[in-house]
Amino acid sequence: MIDLSTQYLGLSLNGPIVVSSTPLSESVDNVCRMEESGAAAIVLTSLFEEQLALESKALDEDLSRGTESFAESLDYLPDLRDYRMTQEVYLDHLRRAKAAVKIPIMGSLNGATTGGWVRFAREMEQAGADALELNTYALATDRGQTSASLETQLLTLVESICQAVKVPVAVKLSQSFTALPNLSGQLEEAGARGVVLFNRFYQPDFDIETLEVRPTLHFSTPSELLPRLHWAAILYGHLNLDIAVSGGVHSAEDVLKSIMAGASVAMMASALHIHGIDHIGRVLTDLRYWMEKREYASMGEMRGSLSRRSVPDTSPFDRGNYIKTLSSYSLRQTVAAF
Repeated sequence: MIDLSTQYLGLSLNGPIVVSSTPLSESVDNVCRMEESGAAAIVLTSLFEEQLALESKALDEDLSRGTESFAESLDYLPDLRDYRMTQEVYLDHLRRAKAAVKIPIMGSLNGATTGGWVRFAREMEQAGADALELNTYALATDRGQTSASLETQLLTLVESICQAVKVPVAVKLSQSFTALPNLSGQLEEAGARGVVLFNRFYQPDFDIETLEVRPTLHFSTPSELLPRLHWAAILYGHLNLDIAVSGGVHSAEDVLKSIMAGASVAMMASALHIHGIDHIGRVLTDLRYWMEKREYASMGEMRGSLSRRSVPDTSPFDRGNYIKTLSSYSLRQTVAAF
């Protein structure tokens, strides 16, 4: 009997596939389908720091509009019942999702500053979240902003949230950090229980006809998996943090690679948009078939088997292999020319 169970953030999961933050989880029906298809846990769609700020500002403006000039305008204040604040809707959805399934439900916070996140993290915990994923996305666009200041800001945020809640916290990182092992160690000291590799960097496109800069969003492809595998394999065994691979996981092979690199779980989102929620079940079937054929009995047997600390030759993870790869490619091109 193949044992697909795994541990992530101290939670016992019945399989290695976790649904990453996606709008698909905004429907309780979809959440139930994810569980039925074999998802081991679900990270709900993210709530953004900017959403809370904008909605709070809009409410303040509507409450104060005109009152400084006409006392009669007090009769025209908006009905507070019309303002179903995003956080209230989110918490209600979290409660309903928790009640509908047996697998762990994780809340997702997307922000860069402490602000109201500590308070909202507590509220998510009280609503029943089994864990929190801090979906960080901070860009240095100011010349005066240093990499050290970005890391300090992140660590302050993580430490504040970890001290405020009892549920485990995972940090979803950008792959642009220059010293990821060091940062991950500091995140562990700040109280994080896991790291998610990586947040996807959504880059704007340029319309040269209208001279506009437009946001673009593309689903991930399996080619995006490689840097995630690389860093998971480097981090594995050197930290007391669980590792999740997110971005580019589309098939059983991708899940297997993630586990062998050292991840506890592999996260899917784009694949579910492309192939449907039932794709989880197909991937798990392929996963069991591969394990049976090669006589693996559990996830634990293969975890970290291709990590940097487990392989006899570590050069594929280091600069030496960079030179070797480029040289061999140049030689192949030269030979092909003749």
